[in-house]
Amino acid sequence: MTVQLVEQLKSLDQKHFLHPTSSIEEQQIYGPAAIFCEGKGIYLKDLGGKTYIDGMSSLWNVNIGHGRTEIAEVAKEQMEKLAFSSCFATFSNEPAIKLAAKIAQMAPGDLNTVFFTSGGSESNDTAIKLARHYWILKGQPNRQKIISRTLSYHGVAFGSTNATGIEGFRKFTNSPAPDFYYVNKDSAAELRKLILELGPENVAAFISEPVQGAGGVNVPKPDYFKEVREICDEYGVLFIADEVITGFGRTGKNFGIEHFGVVPDMMTFAKGVSSGYVQLGGVLISEKIHRDLCALSKGILMHGYTYSGHALACAVGLKNIEIIEREGLVQNAKEMGEEMLKGFQALQKKYDFIGKVRTFGLLGAIEFVKNRETGERFDPLLSPIAVKEMVKRGLILRTVTYDQDTLVFSPPLIITKDELNDILRIVDETLAYLQNEVVVKGV
Repeated sequence: MTVQLVEQLKSLDQKHFLHPTSSIEEQQIYGPAAIFCEGKGIYLKDLGGKTYIDGMSSLWNVNIGHGRTEIAEVAKEQMEKLAFSSCFATFSNEPAIKLAAKIAQMAPGDLNTVFFTSGGSESNDTAIKLARHYWILKGQPNRQKIISRTLSYHGVAFGSTNATGIEGFRKFTNSPAPDFYYVNKDSAAELRKLILELGPENVAAFISEPVQGAGGVNVPKPDYFKEVREICDEYGVLFIADEVITGFGRTGKNFGIEHFGVVPDMMTFAKGVSSGYVQLGGVLISEKIHRDLCALSKGILMHGYTYSGHALACAVGLKNIEIIEREGLVQNAKEMGEEMLKGFQALQKKYDFIGKVRTFGLLGAIEFVKNRETGERFDPLLSPIAVKEMVKRGLILRTVTYDQDTLVFSPPLIITKDELNDILRIVDETLAYLQNEVVVKGV
């Protein structure tokens, strides 16, 4: 593609495309960071011909990697047959029915009924609304309060934004929704304390990611969710597991909550269910909740999205799960996650400015600290500089700067040992640059 055409597209981007979760200022000064035109496996290519390793699976979601022709073929076949039909008023379609049954079969415990959405924010909004609606049906309408954890991320729709424990997302507007509360991400005791302060009769649900993603790949203590489950059971509070990032193999199991030996009352999903090939998400509810909804509901369930149960999206979801199972990607995520941790630990020994490192399946994080003993951070923070330098070297990662100075990793589940070594090599090269050009100069 000619330089002239690339520049023309950049100009159109600046004028007409308001980017999500991006710096408007940087877009207007520099234009798009890259204009991608092709993806294959763990790689992305831009219009200038440069190839990048997609170390984040784009947005934690391209689990099976880019450019899978099987997905394109099944999408074409379904689109030619039936791309979309409404699922309102109990209308249905074969892919939606089969995908709901498949996800129920994969899910832990008695999570057995699926409500489909178009993505994670819609899924968490739906779970919040269903929880509140459930308590109305149960004759406890005061149970409306939702509790989440600090540094949690649950999306940017209105309800999910207010459930998000990262304050910056909530400050985007000056009209927060009522009845949302936050507890320390590491303390089950604080959850109990807050429920008692609010009054258990006023609390609808507690929502949590099994492993916090956007908050910094924060892994809970081994018994945290067992304590949470006991507390929720004691006070009759519904427990919602947000599996939008952790679902469909990312953590080395089908769903992240399985590592902790508990079953939530609801479980939200998106991202990995379709590996980003189409927009798809949903909410799983327990047999008990479903039975109560069936027994107590009168008239119409007044909640639904145009694309709930979208035939094309569900057909793609089915094929995506088939690939995950056929290629053993859940096990690969576990094994490559262990290898990624070994690589992080080797880097930790090599560079004094690396603090904590961690992986959980193919989720990973490296923290930067100016002083390991005190935890003092660099000013300015090091991770945004690292991300920009890695992009120059052909690796896309993300930074977390909310309460940390952290690089986060989430490569496609198809990654091989050699490809992982390429990631670690670029990280090593970048850290060597930072040590020589930034750290030793006292920045």
